[in-house]
Amino acid sequence: MVDGKVFGYDKSSDGDAIISKSLADFNALSVGDTISVADPNDTDTTYQLTIVGIYKNSTDSTQQMGGPMASNASDPANAIYTSVSTLRSLGLDADADTDSAARLNYTYVFSSKSDYEAFCEDAINAGLDDDYAVSSADVENYESILVPLNNLSKFALTLLIVVLAVGGVVLVIITLLNVRERKYEIGVLAAIGVNKVKVAAQFTLELLIVTMIGLALGACAGAVASVPVSNQLLASQIEQQQSQQTNQREQFGRDMQGSADGSGTGAQDSGNANDSSNSTDSQNSDSASNQNSAMPGKGGNGPEGMMDRAVNYASSVNATVNLTVVGQLLLVGLGLTLIAALVAVVFVLRYEPLQILADRS
Repeated sequence: MVDGKVFGYDKSSDGDAIISKSLADFNALSVGDTISVADPNDTDTTYQLTIVGIYKNSTDSTQQMGGPMASNASDPANAIYTSVSTLRSLGLDADADTDSAARLNYTYVFSSKSDYEAFCEDAINAGLDDDYAVSSADVENYESILVPLNNLSKFALTLLIVVLAVGGVVLVIITLLNVRERKYEIGVLAAIGVNKVKVAAQFTLELLIVTMIGLALGACAGAVASVPVSNQLLASQIEQQQSQQTNQREQFGRDMQGSADGSGTGAQDSGNANDSSNSTDSQNSDSASNQNSAMPGKGGNGPEGMMDRAVNYASSVNATVNLTVVGQLLLVGLGLTLIAALVAVVFVLRYEPLQILADRS
């Protein structure tokens, strides 16, 4: 705001509006002046609005959105803002059964993606009609930025499951071979009166010691090698994603991924509730706009941003191992050790010392 104030939202402020500084300068308007707005469907019908404030666009609005075929209405410098209460008093709100009923665009701003998701849930719980869907250009851009990271995460999880499964089987086999190789030792210990439970506990303790040493070495080696390896794999995922994007542009003549110039990772996320069956003709839309995406050519909601800008993917990671990961490694290692130890305990308890010694003889 460069002059005046923003209009109120109750009936006492009906008829109040704010206009851009460009529009005010061009028409020699100032705060307190009254303007007449003509009905596009009936030029003989006009509406009186009082200017209570003048704002300045933070981006250059000399170029209109939509290209050479666009009208002056698409120029953001010509935007006139007023309240829903004012539109209702003029019979222009979305509920009005007239050709001049406004296609309203309610704007909500959230500080985080989690707040946006809570809004989506609240909107559905409040009875949002099934003909409408809640969406957000910023959130979609943000998720597009994270596509390579998500793909890498899925690949790493699959590899982890395979490694754990193979490692668990190998550990059990090694434990069985170890027990069989030390079968005579077990027989001697049992023959001289050592409880079988103590013998099984000895095998379990040995497994735990080896597991802890292995986990310590693995965590150290992983902490050193994980970042460069992850970045290399991430670069491969980004290249693959960009290749798919290029193929889509060649096939459809445009970028099907939308756009992001970093606005999706900003401090504010946006949500739009548009008619899913025909969003361009929707009579109502609920939206939360990022300050960047609400401006022409800045990505997000602007046609130029949606069509021409490439997604700026998250291209590197700087840490993959922390205390949480180490704790998870410890739990996984202990779990595999207990499984292998249980197999060893079963075999130890089944052995008969006299039969072992007799077979040895």
